[in-house]
Amino acid sequence: MPAMSKPLVVQKFGGSSVANADRIRRVAARIARERASGSDLVVVVSAMGDTTDELLALAGAITDDPDPRELDMLLATGEHQSATLLSMALHALGVPAIALTGAQAGITTDGNYGRARIAGIDPKRIQDEVAGGRVVIVAGFQGQSKTDPTLSEITTLGRGGSDTSGVALAAALDADRCQIFTDVRGIYTADPRLVPDARQLAVISYEEMMELAHQGAQVMQVRAVELGWVNNVVIEVLSSFEDVPGTLIKEDPFVEQRNKVRGLAHDRNVAKVTLVEVPDRPGVAHAVFAPLSEGGINVDTIVQNVGHHGTTDLSFTITRGDLAKTKRILEPI
Repeated sequence: MPAMSKPLVVQKFGGSSVANADRIRRVAARIARERASGSDLVVVVSAMGDTTDELLALAGAITDDPDPRELDMLLATGEHQSATLLSMALHALGVPAIALTGAQAGITTDGNYGRARIAGIDPKRIQDEVAGGRVVIVAGFQGQSKTDPTLSEITTLGRGGSDTSGVALAAALDADRCQIFTDVRGIYTADPRLVPDARQLAVISYEEMMELAHQGAQVMQVRAVELGWVNNVVIEVLSSFEDVPGTLIKEDPFVEQRNKVRGLAHDRNVAKVTLVEVPDRPGVAHAVFAPLSEGGINVDTIVQNVGHHGTTDLSFTITRGDLAKTKRILEPI
């Protein structure tokens, strides 16, 4: 009989899972156990702990409006660091491993710095390394822009982009499982760090998880869930620190038969912008929001106050990181 191929598992470890040397060694030991059980492994990692925030703070100390290309070059180094350290930890355990950047892993993106979208994945390098008996460690949150065939630029995928990297690789590699390891046991009805009696969900549908993620739940990124839904990749959210059952994110045909409210989410990464005494006439909102859309600014809640004397106040929310760019776009308007 022909030999059965090994199951291929894609695992993603978040920043808290690889926050220091001890945690990296624990992750390496977990990977070694999974490999010993007979699985081939591709592992995606985030930057260590608060590295991304620290790099953003460093850039902010230089300028409040850093060049987008240079910022992506800077931020991508966080994942490079954790990927190489995890590979070293596996070598120390006698496990063959290799660290790859997003570009080396075959991930190509559009040219939108800071919030690039994955355009395609050529998995050949990863497949060759796995076939050679190695665990492949991929730096998440990043890819290589191919908008200009003569140039290749590092681009990052936005907050939570390592989740997107993991699910996209699982789809491209036709993996048997896609596991997202984080600092909580799974998906809860609310953030358990704020709501002690929040309940863990055993299963949640793609649609419900997308809603929670869109409203601020930080366990999963919206685009990662969407990629899983489109490509029918079942995602398992697990704890890096406890060996306990997690939460499955998958298609659920019975979602309409349950209570409409499954959980609560919050978002603190918000800035509110208010334009005062805006002329109250048709076309003004388009004049404000069209340039923001063209600039890649995602506007969330919009509130227009009752007008007085032919003017009104217009308020809207954006992510904090977009505030400087928003002000730069709107000041001429």
